[in-house]
Amino acid sequence: MSYAIRAYTSADETPWLRCRVLAFLGTAYFDDVWQAKPRIDAPGFELVATEENGTIVAIMDVTLEDGLATIDTIAVHPDHQGRGIGSALLTEARARTAALGATTLDAWTRDDPDTLGWYRKSGFAESDHYLHVYANYYTQAAEPDLAIAERRPGLRPMMAFLHANLRDEAVLRKQFARVHICRRFALDL
Repeated sequence: MSYAIRAYTSADETPWLRCRVLAFLGTAYFDDVWQAKPRIDAPGFELVATEENGTIVAIMDVTLEDGLATIDTIAVHPDHQGRGIGSALLTEARARTAALGATTLDAWTRDDPDTLGWYRKSGFAESDHYLHVYANYYTQAAEPDLAIAERRPGLRPMMAFLHANLRDEAVLRKQFARVHICRRFALDL
């Protein structure tokens, strides 16, 4: 089956959202769900890959700032993964970012083995790291209270998403059920 890569249009919003949700469902980003596509206010571009019938099967958003291009979203629908569509989007993104004067293309991602392998295979080098910590009452009732020491009277935290230093990983993994290493991958253009 052949795919076409084209610019995102506002008419693509609903299939963009569906593609992203389904692609993220089996990853550490499974709950990073949006009801509307975020607007890209910085310079950059938004791409979609479509089947011959026009169905969106992959998406990529890239922003540019001071010579750095950042992949904000890349997702391939699970029924179309492993067919080179993500790599085709990356090839298009590399050409566009280089033409716009970017010297580096980077992305931040969590600790999903397939995703990490794809970035490494695609020539990205891993550099910076920090932690994403989820404190969720429904995972363990005490987690939000552990994460938020000072609270306003009458408010009880049920869930919190926090950033933490990598050096605290061992301690945080003992306290919270869901801790991810967030990794920066960079590619010189």
